[in-house]
Amino acid sequence: MKTIVKLLRKPIAASILAIAVGFLIAAIVLAIAGYAPGPSFAALFNGMIGKPKYISNVVIKATPLILTGTAVAFAFKTGLFNIGAEGQYVTGTICAAIVGISCDFPPVLQVPLVILAGTLGGAACGALVGWLKAKFGINEVITSIMLNWISLYACNFVVNVPAFHQPESTSTYAVNPSSYTMILPKWKLSEEGLATLKGTPWLYEVLVKTDVNVGILIAVACAILIAVLLKRTKMGYEMRAVGLNREAAQFAGINVNRNIVTCMLISGSLCGLAGALAVTGLEPHNISTLAAFENNGFNGLSVAFIAGSSPIGCIFAGFLFSGLIYGGQSVQQVMGAPSDIINIMIGTIVFLMALSQVVPMVADWLERREKGVANA
Repeated sequence: MKTIVKLLRKPIAASILAIAVGFLIAAIVLAIAGYAPGPSFAALFNGMIGKPKYISNVVIKATPLILTGTAVAFAFKTGLFNIGAEGQYVTGTICAAIVGISCDFPPVLQVPLVILAGTLGGAACGALVGWLKAKFGINEVITSIMLNWISLYACNFVVNVPAFHQPESTSTYAVNPSSYTMILPKWKLSEEGLATLKGTPWLYEVLVKTDVNVGILIAVACAILIAVLLKRTKMGYEMRAVGLNREAAQFAGINVNRNIVTCMLISGSLCGLAGALAVTGLEPHNISTLAAFENNGFNGLSVAFIAGSSPIGCIFAGFLFSGLIYGGQSVQQVMGAPSDIINIMIGTIVFLMALSQVVPMVADWLERREKGVANA
């Protein structure tokens, strides 16, 4: 019993239980709908890891989720709710596309410039939300939601600017090839590259059949850096102090308003970085007219919840979320089951993570019960 209590007190316990119950609920729904849960889950996992290109696509899809999830988790840790991750992501794609189309420097200069442009675009949106809260006390949820829509319509405006608009399409021109962050983009399609890669089938699948790029390395590095910032630096300590109790932090001499702006700036920059990496790393390397949000930012909210607002946890939660979304397509193709069942699973996991405080309460109840039995 003591071992169970210790396990339930660990922060990861809530995540594991939520994921397990999510799969259980999905199995029940599948069974009720007339689909065998076993083969359905087999199709799900086969769609996630059945082929090298599937794994590569899961990794590619995880990149923006890890970054936006880390951005939201970072804001949570500092007492802020960045629901504007979607708009900051879109702004990042806009700025990256504008610079990537307008400039054509050597890759060693072009790639950092385009990524920096997207990062600064997201940072500006985040900083504006933080400044409005710090200066006028306007709730960040309201301002960030409104900025989401401003970013969406700004994207549609930029797409239709003659200098960027690709004729007879609903998108911009592609960014210049010097902006690409794909791994060996020219070599892998050359005669020499194709001849070399065909000798290694799995590598051929990964490099030629997918848009594998360096984005995942940047995303993981950012999540680790944010974790170090929060746990190992004075700035992170001050930010967490402001998040826990603003009045106490101010009484202790911490500049609360500055920290609010800084936190939202960093959070927004991560979302903007995700947008920039999408433009530079994925075909067709442009932005298109948006009729609705693509949910790369909103899904980051779910990733942050599943991770328990842990930046490191966002790495694993991002891969899980990406795998469920990508593998869920196989469930529909192989079993004929609607992909909405995967959404039910994800929704259940997120819902249960919102009740994560129940798990330590269960541990306390078990401990009291054990003591009561021992005293009797």
